[in-house]
Amino acid sequence: MRKKTSLTIVEQAMVLVPDFKSIALKLEHQVVLRGQSTSTLNNYIRRIALFVIRFERLPEHVSEDEINEYLVALARDPMAPSRSSFKHMVYGLRYYYRLLGMNKKAIALPSLKQDTKLPVVLNYQELKMLFAAPTLLKHRIILTLIYSAGLRGQEVINLKISDIDFERMVIHIRQSKFKKDRIVPLSSTMAIGLRKYIGAEHPHIWLFNGKEPDGRYSVRGLSWVMRETLKKTTITKNVNLHSLRHTYATHLLEQGLNIVTLKDLLGHADITTTMIYLHVAQCQHINPHSPLDTLYGKALQKQA
Repeated sequence: MRKKTSLTIVEQAMVLVPDFKSIALKLEHQVVLRGQSTSTLNNYIRRIALFVIRFERLPEHVSEDEINEYLVALARDPMAPSRSSFKHMVYGLRYYYRLLGMNKKAIALPSLKQDTKLPVVLNYQELKMLFAAPTLLKHRIILTLIYSAGLRGQEVINLKISDIDFERMVIHIRQSKFKKDRIVPLSSTMAIGLRKYIGAEHPHIWLFNGKEPDGRYSVRGLSWVMRETLKKTTITKNVNLHSLRHTYATHLLEQGLNIVTLKDLLGHADITTTMIYLHVAQCQHINPHSPLDTLYGKALQKQA
């Protein structure tokens, strides 16, 4: 029976296999040089650390048969939703081998099929129920803000008070995914709620203060708020924090926003990512017609 330890997974791997320390540092340097997010770095290093702890040696010293056997066990794990442990381990190992110039090892790893599941979205009544459920104003504002602006969890915790421009009615999202800035509209209803929250909570620097070393809230904390709030509702759909962003995108399409503008609002690098919402949105269909018929103001006949 192993003794309990206060060391992190990465620290445990470094103690078990000292050479892993230099590898972790090399990974960190590469992620910084490539402009990838710290969450990407932490995920890669943690997955490789788990691998090192499992085999008590670095991945390049583990045989292909051992790796395949380990990955099969992860893929069959009933406790891992959508085979997430398997997928992230493959991504981590692939990144590791390519970093060390071992491309043949990386190619030998199993290929991953893209998920084809459509996003689950909430309807208007479900949203109202969700936003009314939290006891704390802060929690209500967090959930409402994510839906109102289509934010990712990481974007929420990175928001500073100064990023909310009440005069221009916009939110400035800085250095998000793909290291891009973007501007999204600030809902007038949301502005009222934010003013009330700021006046009551007096946040400092960050819009949402938490227990992180730099004073920010954590994405893990945001997810906890969503889970606990869902328990207070009768919502039975399999939704999570990111579902609010999916719902934002779907509702905007249903309200007539064009997909190119939606792509920019969401901060997507490729419009094909945005197009998945076309399969979810329940948009009104217009009968086939000639544009000449509308040139002189003739009304379009919409299908029921």
